[in-house]
Amino acid sequence: MKSKVEFRVRIYRDAQIAIGPGKVDLLEAIAETGSISAAARRFGMSYRRAWQLVDQMNHTLVRPVVETATGGSHGGGARLTKTGEEVVRRYRTMEISARSAATEDIAALLRMIAP
Repeated sequence: MKSKVEFRVRIYRDAQIAIGPGKVDLLEAIAETGSISAAARRFGMSYRRAWQLVDQMNHTLVRPVVETATGGSHGGGARLTKTGEEVVRRYRTMEISARSAATEDIAALLRMIAP
C-alpha cells in the first residue's frame, strides 16, 4: 500500500464553503478548457452542479471568479477573472507553504504507518 498526504483547507462564509479544494480544482479546469461544461465532464459532474459551484463562488466573494459568454456563431465559453486567477494562485501557494512547514511532522507520521 502507498501512503498519501493531502491538505484540504476550506474557507467558509457562514456555513457555506467559499473556497475549497474542489472549487479550486473546478476553477483550474475551467481555465484549461474554457468551458464550465467541459470542466464538469472532467470531474464526472453535471453542468448544473458545476454552474452552482461557480455561482456560489461568484456571489460569495467580493468579485466574480468566472465570466461566461453565451453561445452562438462565435461559441460560448467561460474564463477566470483576475480574482479567479488569484484565488487559484493563492490557494495552491498556501498548500505548498503548509506542506513545507509540516515536512518534519509529515515524515514522522508517515513512519508510523504500517507498510
